[in-house]
Amino acid sequence: MTMFHFFNCAILTFGPHAVYYSATPLSEYDTLGTSVKAALVYLGTALVKLVCLATFLQVSENDGFDPYQEILKAFIGFIDVAGLYFALTQLTHRNISQNHKFQAVGLGWAFADSVLHRLAPLWVGARGLEFTWDYILQGLEANANLVLSISLAALVSLIWLRKNKPKTLIPIIYACAGIVATMPSITSYLRRELEWHFPKVIGFELFTSLVMAFVSWQLFSACQRPSA
Repeated sequence: MTMFHFFNCAILTFGPHAVYYSATPLSEYDTLGTSVKAALVYLGTALVKLVCLATFLQVSENDGFDPYQEILKAFIGFIDVAGLYFALTQLTHRNISQNHKFQAVGLGWAFADSVLHRLAPLWVGARGLEFTWDYILQGLEANANLVLSISLAALVSLIWLRKNKPKTLIPIIYACAGIVATMPSITSYLRRELEWHFPKVIGFELFTSLVMAFVSWQLFSACQRPSA
């Protein structure tokens, strides 16, 4: 029963990444190498963020919400944007379109995040004797992070790679990228300051990921239309 629960949670956490790759044109264009390179860039970015967090953040004696600390975390979170920019522009990719490139990068980014932050807790906790919903919720959180990562990759692609985008959309693109990049601080505020329970926070993340995916798709489609 414990291994069955572990496999269920593992499939929920990592399965959607494989489904997304196989169900979209990414598999047809053989973009696996791009996703692997993006995952390696994510690991380097995570190391830089860890060093910055250890250097600039103070260890809090309580679990309360500290605005100064969270603002600093939000700024450090923008290192992800720099990492995605590097993955989209500096890595060598196969001859794939910009549309497939940002999806492959976002997919690799999200998969590396799930492996780094959820695999070990899942292996240790989901095999316990007592059933808990926490790891199922973590799997749902990984799904939300997958959508948010692809959305952020699309927005970063629009910011730096799309030169002829309508000027009226530029503030919206930057605002959406800022929201997605600061999601960890937003969810921290909901948990610590507003005292939201974990299921409610996960529901918020799922809803926000769907909204940001829709907005990013609309922005990407609008920027692909020929200018009048």
